[in-house]
Amino acid sequence: MKVHDHWAGFSVPPIRHEAHFGDRIVRCFADRPASFHAMFGEALASHADRRAVLFNGASLSYRELDREVGRIAAGLASHGVERGERVMMFIGNRPEFVSVLLAIQRLGAIAVPVGIREQRPGLAYMQRQSGAKAIVFDAALAAVVPQEAETPGLRLRICVDDAGDVDDAGALSLPALGSGFMPASDAAPVREEDTAVLLYTSGTTGNPKGAMLSHMNIVHSTMHYQACFGLDHHDCAGLAVPASHVTGLIAVIAAMLRVGGAMLIFSAFQAEEFVAVAARERMTYTLMVPAMYNLCLLRGRMEAHDLSAWRIGGFGGAPMPPSTVDAMARQLPGLALVNAYGATETTSPTTAVPPGTSVAGNDSVGVALPCASVIVVDDDGREVAAGVSGELWIGGPMVVRGYWDNPEATAAGFTAGYWHSGDIGSIDENGFVRIFDRKKDMLNRGGYKIYSAEVENVLMALPGVLEAAVVGKPCPVLGERVHAFVYAPGGVTDADAVRAHCATRLADYKVPEEVTVMDAPLPRNANGKLLKRELRDRAARA
Repeated sequence: MKVHDHWAGFSVPPIRHEAHFGDRIVRCFADRPASFHAMFGEALASHADRRAVLFNGASLSYRELDREVGRIAAGLASHGVERGERVMMFIGNRPEFVSVLLAIQRLGAIAVPVGIREQRPGLAYMQRQSGAKAIVFDAALAAVVPQEAETPGLRLRICVDDAGDVDDAGALSLPALGSGFMPASDAAPVREEDTAVLLYTSGTTGNPKGAMLSHMNIVHSTMHYQACFGLDHHDCAGLAVPASHVTGLIAVIAAMLRVGGAMLIFSAFQAEEFVAVAARERMTYTLMVPAMYNLCLLRGRMEAHDLSAWRIGGFGGAPMPPSTVDAMARQLPGLALVNAYGATETTSPTTAVPPGTSVAGNDSVGVALPCASVIVVDDDGREVAAGVSGELWIGGPMVVRGYWDNPEATAAGFTAGYWHSGDIGSIDENGFVRIFDRKKDMLNRGGYKIYSAEVENVLMALPGVLEAAVVGKPCPVLGERVHAFVYAPGGVTDADAVRAHCATRLADYKVPEEVTVMDAPLPRNANGKLLKRELRDRAARA
C-alpha cells in the first residue's frame, strides 16, 4: 500500500511535482492560492458577511475584519513599514492578533509572532536577529518590551490597547493607527516562496532560530487541514492554544481563513469556560494538547453542555492516554480524535491519523499527508527498512526554506529540502509513522536503549496524570538510570504506586528507579515546549 493511498477517500485536490527553493522537487497542490493574504481575499469574496472572529461573546464578519485590516495596514505604511520588513507581534489570543497579522501580510511585510510568556532578553534577541523595525504589543506586556538601548533598530512601537500609561515609552495606539488615511485595500505583490512569517523555534538549548514560513508553506499546510480534516466555511474552530505558536497560527487561524470559517478565540484555556463557550458557539473543530482534553474531562462539566457540533478534535505534542480516548468517546460519540504530528519547520502538520481511524491503543501519529514525504534514515543518512527505527527526515512544500540569517543552522538541519527532525521513529509497511523519542532524549542504561516516550506513555495511563516526563540520571556504573517526573493534581502522589504501575507494563530496566511527583506543572519555555534540560539538572541533583 502506498502511503498516500490512505487519503484516497478524502477530497484531496490534484497534485503534481514542482521545483522550488532551488534544489527541491516536491509534491504540490496544482491549484492553490498565491499567498497567505490571497486566502483571506478569497474568503472575503465568498463569505463577506459570515462570522470570521468570535471573542468574549462578540463577533467580526469577514467584511468587518477587512476594514480593520485595511485601517491597520494604512497606519503601518504611513510609518514606513514596507514589503519584506519584519514586524514583531507580542500579542495574546485576541481579535487584534488576526487583524494585525493580516495587515502585515497586506503590506507584503513579514510577521514575527512571539509567545506572550517570552521575557525581555529573548524578545530583544529575536528583534536584533530578525532586524524587526516595529513591534505591536499588548498593554499588559509593556514592561517586557525591550528598551531602545537593547533594540536600536526597533523604530516603531504600537500598543494594541489605548496607549495610556505606556505613552512615555513612545508607543502609538493601535485604535488610533491609520486614522486620517485611506484604508489599504490592495495587497502588495509577493512571490509564493517569499517569507510570510518568522516563527522562532523553542530554543531549549542556545538561542532560538527563526524558521522562515513562506506563503507556499502556509498555503499547503492549510490545504492539508482542509482536505484531510474535511474543513469548510461552516466550521467554527476553537483557538485555545497560543495564536503565536505554529499550531494556533496555522491549524486554526490560517485554516479558517482558507475555508472562510470562524475562529473562536479564547484568551486563556480554562476547561469549564472552554466547554461552555464551545457549546454555545457550536464549535466544530479544534487542535489542542492531550492535557487540555484531560482537563475538559476532569473540570469541564462536559455532561452539562451540548457539544454535539464538535466533530474533529485534533491533538499532538504528546501521547493521548487510551483512558482519555475512551472517556472522550463515551462523552462525545460523534467526535473524531485525530492524532497529528508536525513542527515549526514543517509549518504544522506532517502526518495525521485519517479521521475515522481508531486511535485507541494506537501508538502511531498517522501517515504522511498527501504532499508530505517522510523517510527514516540511519546515522549515515541511509534509508532503513520498514519497522526499523532511525531519524525522521521530512520533505514537502510545507517544509521551510531554512532559518533566518543563519546559514550554518540551515545547512546542519536540512538536506536537499528534507528537514532533520531529530525524532527517532519508524514507518511500518502500511505507512504508519511511530515516534519513539527525541535523539537527545533516548536513555542508555547499561547498554540497553530506553525511549523516554515509551515510559511516558505508560505513566500517562495512570488515572489523574496530566503530565509526565522521563529523563536520564547520571550513574557511574550504568551510565544512566531512569528518573520520572509526574504531575497529577488530585491524583497519584505515591512514588511506589507509580513504579508498581510501570512494573507490570514495562521491561524491568525501563521502570523508573526514581519518581518525583510534582506539585506544579512541568517546566516549559515560552513556546510551551517541555524543558527536559531543567528536569535533567534536577534529577542530577537529587
